[in-house]
Amino acid sequence: MTKHIILWTLKETLSAEEKVFVKAAIKEGLEGLAGQIPGLVDIHVQIDCLPTSTADLMLDSTFTDAQALKGYSVHPAHVAVADGKVRPYTQIRSCLDFEV
Repeated sequence: MTKHIILWTLKETLSAEEKVFVKAAIKEGLEGLAGQIPGLVDIHVQIDCLPTSTADLMLDSTFTDAQALKGYSVHPAHVAVADGKVRPYTQIRSCLDFEV
């Protein structure tokens, strides 16, 4: 199994209200990919962070293997969510992929 963890920080230009809306839309979009992408075993987006956090939200996903993760990155459904709901609103992206 391959884990794919992403931490995002939203753009500073977004208001607190906009950030709530954007985080909910990202969660809905990414978690909606469950069952659509071959090799995607589990996907969860954490949007409720403690004030001590230095990121705004986290993607925690599991794939059958590294090849499935590679396929996810270019899958049209994922690209649509990334281009429409994630990239326009995020400022910083940190990624950690590893085998479990």
